[in-house]
Amino acid sequence: MTPFKTVRARAEKRKGGPKALEKLMPAKPDLKQLARLGDDRILAEMTKRVFCAGFAWSVIDTKWGGFEEAFLHFQPAKLSFQPDDYWEGLLRDARIVRNGAKIMSVRDNAAFVQEIAKEHGSFGTFLAKWPSSDEIGLLDLLTRRGSRLGGNTGQMLLRFVGWDGFVTSKDVVACLRDAGLDIAEEVKSKGDLAKVQAQFNAWAEETGLSYTYLSRICALSIGESRSE
Repeated sequence: MTPFKTVRARAEKRKGGPKALEKLMPAKPDLKQLARLGDDRILAEMTKRVFCAGFAWSVIDTKWGGFEEAFLHFQPAKLSFQPDDYWEGLLRDARIVRNGAKIMSVRDNAAFVQEIAKEHGSFGTFLAKWPSSDEIGLLDLLTRRGSRLGGNTGQMLLRFVGWDGFVTSKDVVACLRDAGLDIAEEVKSKGDLAKVQAQFNAWAEETGLSYTYLSRICALSIGESRSE
């Protein structure tokens, strides 16, 4: 496999040097801040990622204030006690995108967040303790116990709440394949995900960089200058 210093050098060349590349890096993951993140904000981000899947993100962002109001500011306990009439009413609520399956995922994920919080103190604490070297295990848990949190949605949820992990975007996968990793152009199988995890683990050990940085640099080293 190609050492990460080669990948980084290519990214620096494409983006105008080391300093220019550094400016394109996201905020460094802060596990203490993640542990303090409220369960309502975790559920809010779950909901945003679910509704953004297959939809224009700009539309969801524009309507987000309405989402906050309609979903009672994403208080898990409050949402869990709402009667069926409340959820049926959301199907006619113009403040949000009226997709029935996605609306009902909020109720399911409110229960999921409460379950994890009961087990670990809070969902943020649970995430902060989960090792980046086993992102695929965390993604599997999100898929099994959450609602509509599989695939790229789960990865983007982790990225947006500040968990330190990789994202298998088109450019990241292209970078990994170029580096010699035998995976499909779209990483969907557990076998391919395991290979991706192992490679990021190796690069993390090689460089000491966060998985978020590794993933971002990887994306910027190849392709048509898309971000993750």
